[in-house]
Amino acid sequence: MGYTIDTKYCWFKNLSETNNQIVLMYFIGNVPFTFEELPNFASHDSELVEMANCSPIYSLDDMYHASRYLVLEQCHPFMFELELENPELLPID
Repeated sequence: MGYTIDTKYCWFKNLSETNNQIVLMYFIGNVPFTFEELPNFASHDSELVEMANCSPIYSLDDMYHASRYLVLEQCHPFMFELELENPELLPID
C-alpha cells in the first residue's frame, strides 16, 4: 500500500498580486506539496469558485512549511522515491 495523491481547487494568496487566484493544489496525505496556476478566467467560473470556497486559502508561506515538513518526513514526492497509488496524478513539469 502506498501514498495517495489528491487534487483540489483552492484559493491561493499570491503576495505580489492584490487578488487571490484559483489554483489546482496537489496533496499527499492531506499535505499540499505543489500547485498549478490556472488561467485568470478560472476565478469567474462559478463551479470552480464553489469548489475553491470549500477549501482553505493557501499562501507561499503555507507551501514552504508544508514542503519542509514533507522533506523532513522524507515524503515529498518530488524529492523522494515513494510508492504511490496513483502516480499518474503527479503534475508533469
